[in-house]
Amino acid sequence: MNSKIEKLIKQFAKLPRVGGRAGQRIVLGLLQDKTGKSAALAAALIDAAESIKPCATCGCLTENNPCEFCLDAGRENGQLCLVRDLGDVWTLEKSGVFRGRYHIVGGLLSAATGTTPADLNIENIPLRIAAENISEIIFALPNTVEGKTTQHFIINNLQLSINNLQFTELASGVPLGGDLDYIDDGTLNIAFGNRKQI
Repeated sequence: MNSKIEKLIKQFAKLPRVGGRAGQRIVLGLLQDKTGKSAALAAALIDAAESIKPCATCGCLTENNPCEFCLDAGRENGQLCLVRDLGDVWTLEKSGVFRGRYHIVGGLLSAATGTTPADLNIENIPLRIAAENISEIIFALPNTVEGKTTQHFIINNLQLSINNLQFTELASGVPLGGDLDYIDDGTLNIAFGNRKQI
């Protein structure tokens, strides 16, 4: 196999939910395309890599810093929703169940992957709570062992320094091991509306 093609396949295979076989199909499809899709994709990736960065406040990927969620005064309702990544923000926004502020944790604590608290975007949460008059932390992390471990770690750390803070999590409707990406809007609406105190 051509070394450049092999290198490209390996890069695609590293992407979430892609893998080697899908990576090979994507690369071959792009390289054999005569309409300029591969050049357009390369240009778009370079442009995005150069112009899109995490918001310094919440971690959402954005061209502007702070992002549109942090600038929106209508979201100043005392609620801060903790999610794993931007995909979860999009899911919640599409469903319309939440109109407060977001904070992207950027991963989950995991011994298997070696993800530690230092790898997560959680250091500035206490500053946000004080600056934005946050009274409720809503956990919308995956309903997995890693998600619960991350949730408990954050709660324990915040309880050491902040009083009178309410912690809630999504209620029934989010299956064990479930990601927000795969949950329909109706189920998500019920889970968010009936969230329970931790």
